Amino acid sequence: MTTPIDIISIGMVTAVGLDAPSACAAMRARLDGFQQTRFLGSGGDWLIGAPVPLPRHWIGEKRIAHLAAAAICEAFEAVPQARGQTALILCLAEEERSGRPAPDGARLLGRIADIVESPPHGRSRIVSHGRPSGHVALEQARRMLMAGEALYVMIVGVDSYLTTEAIAHYLADDRLLTPDNPNGFIPGEAAAAVLCTHSHNSGIRLFGLGLAREQAFIYNLDNLPLRGDGMISAYRAALNECGIEMNRLGYRIADLIGEQYWFKQSALASLRLVRGAHGFQDIWSPAESLGNVGAAVVPLMIGMAFTAARKDYAAGNPVLIEASNDSGVCGAAILSARIT
Repeated sequence: MTTPIDIISIGMVTAVGLDAPSACAAMRARLDGFQQTRFLGSGGDWLIGAPVPLPRHWIGEKRIAHLAAAAICEAFEAVPQARGQTALILCLAEEERSGRPAPDGARLLGRIADIVESPPHGRSRIVSHGRPSGHVALEQARRMLMAGEALYVMIVGVDSYLTTEAIAHYLADDRLLTPDNPNGFIPGEAAAAVLCTHSHNSGIRLFGLGLAREQAFIYNLDNLPLRGDGMISAYRAALNECGIEMNRLGYRIADLIGEQYWFKQSALASLRLVRGAHGFQDIWSPAESLGNVGAAVVPLMIGMAFTAARKDYAAGNPVLIEASNDSGVCGAAILSARIT
């Protein structure tokens, strides 16, 4: 089994809270940040979205940089000694995605460093896989920590679907939730950060991680039927690394953004892997409150699990966190305070 790493601090900036405690409390209470946006739908109605209520009306790269910097600064507040010793892994939208809010990742990384007032660590890097970027970043983070390349690794995800190009693209593809399309997602934006290190006495621990690719991804050109093979492979890899079966999971957190495809994929993974007697396994999703927040979602879901464990309202132990993107990349991670 790969040496586990610990998540010891978190930060969040969302449509329902500008820090992690308020955002997690709002999501636990099933509050949402949905409101009319400045974008028009195909029927002439104002589109519903989940923008972050920032005190200033920043747009574009500047807005994204400030979202990410705020999440990073919050994570550093709990572990101030990590400043200057932390490598940053920045999770962003897919490079091919229309309407990316910050297409130049290297420039964004420098801009974030200026706001945080901390120069980029020599091992800092960028992961551009959209929603499952956080799973790829977890794999990179534990390799960096095991190799002694940094004492701490900060994984920060930031993204927004609330850009003119993104709205136009997803409206044209009939992917957004509108009065005429119930099988769509609500565009949102957010930033979230998690601070990782080796063997710490607090926080939650990553015990298993799985990455795979689904051939029958949403709207695949060959029109292959979805069997959930990609997510099942990701689940199985994470479970095998932990040495447990699916029926021993406490609950799951998933990026169920609203379209039927993602619910079906998650259900297939569970149905095909659960064996034997097991208790009720709840499933949470930040999309219920925030809509589709893209590359921010995995750090955000880890933050939800971190807070739930610390506040003692988790739906079980351990928790499996899953995410996937439109091109079929699937990720699953199992985190826990302990596995007995």
